[in-house]
Amino acid sequence: MTFIVGENCIKCKHTDCVEVCPVDCFYEGPNMLVIHPDECIDCALCEPECPVDAIFSEDEVPEDQQQFFELNAELAEIWPNITEIKEAPADAEEWDGKPGKLALLER
Repeated sequence: MTFIVGENCIKCKHTDCVEVCPVDCFYEGPNMLVIHPDECIDCALCEPECPVDAIFSEDEVPEDQQQFFELNAELAEIWPNITEIKEAPADAEEWDGKPGKLALLER
C-alpha cells in the first residue's frame, strides 16, 4: 500500500510532510508535491502533517481523485526530490479547499 498526494495540494503546497518522511519519497513540482509510489513504505507519518488534508492512503482516495494515483507516479519520475520543509506560498490559505484545482497543476 502507498500514500498519494491529492488535488488540494495544488497551489497550497505545504511541505510539512516531507520532513517526517523516513524514506524521502516526496517530489516537488512548481505548485504541488507528489509521493513516489515505489518508494513509499506506508508509514503514515506524512498524512497528519498535511494542514490541508491532501494526503490519502491508497484505500481512502476519494472517487473523484483516482487520477492522482497515475499523476503521483508519473510526476515523481520527473520532479526533483524534496526532503526539507520550505515556506508555503503566500496565498496558500486562499486555495485550501477550492474545487477544480487539477486544471491549475503546473508540470
